[in-house]
Amino acid sequence: MTLEVIKLSDIEGDIFPAGRHSRVLVGKGGLQAENFVTGHSNIFVGGKIPLHSHKNEEVYIILSGKGEMTVGNETKVVEGVSAVYIPSNVEHSLTNIGEENMEIIYIYSPAGIVDHWEQERLGKLK
Repeated sequence: MTLEVIKLSDIEGDIFPAGRHSRVLVGKGGLQAENFVTGHSNIFVGGKIPLHSHKNEEVYIILSGKGEMTVGNETKVVEGVSAVYIPSNVEHSLTNIGEENMEIIYIYSPAGIVDHWEQERLGKLK
């Protein structure tokens, strides 16, 4: 095994229509892991991760900023530094309601690229 290190600043990532810049640290385009994906999102003021669901269980770690997090039928305000667990197949979203960009780390399993990224790019999620 070779020790591999990746810097967030070296990853181009993607700008999504709902108002965020996401970069995969572990997974496609980043370090390789068999069972999970980890990434970083910078959610712009007024931006969001639209309401969606997927088979992957997931954790959002809010590093900074203030947002409104919905998981299933519950909505709560979240701020850095906090974490939210999202069970498999449960709808969830995160909207930046603060006056500065929000930074989060997301971790989900199993590994792979979740469908909602492409759905958002195609305008199917708002």
